[in-house]
Amino acid sequence: MRALVLDDGELNNLLMVEALRPIPGCVPHDFTRPADALAFAETCAHEIGVVITDYDMPLMNGVAFIQAARRIPGLAHVPFVMVTSIDQRSLRREALEAGATDFLTKPCDPVEIRARVSNLLALSRAYRDQRNHAAELAREVAAAVATIEAREREIIMLLMRAAEHRDTDTGNHIARVAAYVGLIAEALGFPAAECRQLSLASTMHDVGKIAVPDSILLKPGPLTADERSEMERHAERGQRILESSASSIARLAAEIAGSHHERWDGTGYPHRLSGQAIPLSGRIVAVADVFDALTTERPYKKAWSLDAARAHLVAEAGRHFDAAVVEAFLSRWPEVAARVARPASEAA
Repeated sequence: MRALVLDDGELNNLLMVEALRPIPGCVPHDFTRPADALAFAETCAHEIGVVITDYDMPLMNGVAFIQAARRIPGLAHVPFVMVTSIDQRSLRREALEAGATDFLTKPCDPVEIRARVSNLLALSRAYRDQRNHAAELAREVAAAVATIEAREREIIMLLMRAAEHRDTDTGNHIARVAAYVGLIAEALGFPAAECRQLSLASTMHDVGKIAVPDSILLKPGPLTADERSEMERHAERGQRILESSASSIARLAAEIAGSHHERWDGTGYPHRLSGQAIPLSGRIVAVADVFDALTTERPYKKAWSLDAARAHLVAEAGRHFDAAVVEAFLSRWPEVAARVARPASEAA
C-alpha cells in the first residue's frame, strides 16, 4: 500500500521515508507542496493506506490539508497522521475534528513511526478487505435478484400469453399496452426500475377475464346489459387473484387490475373512484389500454386512425383519463405511433 508523506522540509521527508521503507508492503511517496500531494491523492486515492502530514507548513497547514484530502473520494476511511512539534490540546482537537487519526511528535522516533504506521496500514487493509467483500456480496445478491426477476418476468409473460389465447381478438394487446405504459412512466419521470416494474405488471391488467364465460368474452357483437355487467366483474376478479401474492409485481398488478377501468370523473368501475383516488398505475394503464383497443382491428369494429385515437384521448382528458397522463403519453407520440398495430389490409 502507498504511504503519502507531506512536509515542506525535504530533510524531514527523507527521514520519514527511510523510517517507513522497512515496513513490508509499504511504498512511501513524499511531497513538499500540499497541492502536489493533493494531486497525487486524487490520482491514487484507492491505493493509499496512510497519510502522514506535517502541521506547520507555509502554503497550507496540516489541518487544512487533512480537510481538503478528506474530501477526495476514496480517502474518507484512510488513517491520517499529523506530525507536529507543538503539543497543544486545542491544536490536537482541531486536527481530530478535521479528520486526523493519530499524532507523532517531533523529533520522531523511527521505531515508533514504524509501529504506529504498521498498525494503521493493517487497519486500512482490513477496511478495504471488508469493503471488497461487501462489494462482492452485493454483486452476487444483485445477480441472484436479476435472475429471479428475469424468471418472474418470463413466467408472467408466458402465463399472460396463455390467457390471451382465450381472447383471440386481442392479439399482442398485452405487449403493446406494456410498451405504452413504459413510455408513459418514462415521460412522467419514473426511475428506470419502476418503469420496468409497471410495464411488467400491466401485462396482467385483464387476468380476471379468465373467469368470464366464452359466450361473453368471444361474442363478436355488442354485449347485453347483463353480459356487460358480467364482463365488468373481471376487474375485481383480477384484483382478487393477484392481491394475495408475496410478489411486489403481482401486488402492483392487482392494483392495476382493479383500477384500470376507473374513470377520472368517477363514472368507471368497479368502485366508481375519481381523480387522484384512482391509483396512478391504474390511470396510466387506462390510457394505454384504451388507446390500443381503439387502434386495433376487432371483428366488431375497424381500427381507428392514429389521428382519431389521439383526438379521443385529448377530448377525454379530465373526464375519462387523467389529463397529466394523456399529456405524458402524447409527449412520446413518435414512439407510440411506431408501435401501433397495423390492420391486416395495411400490413399486406
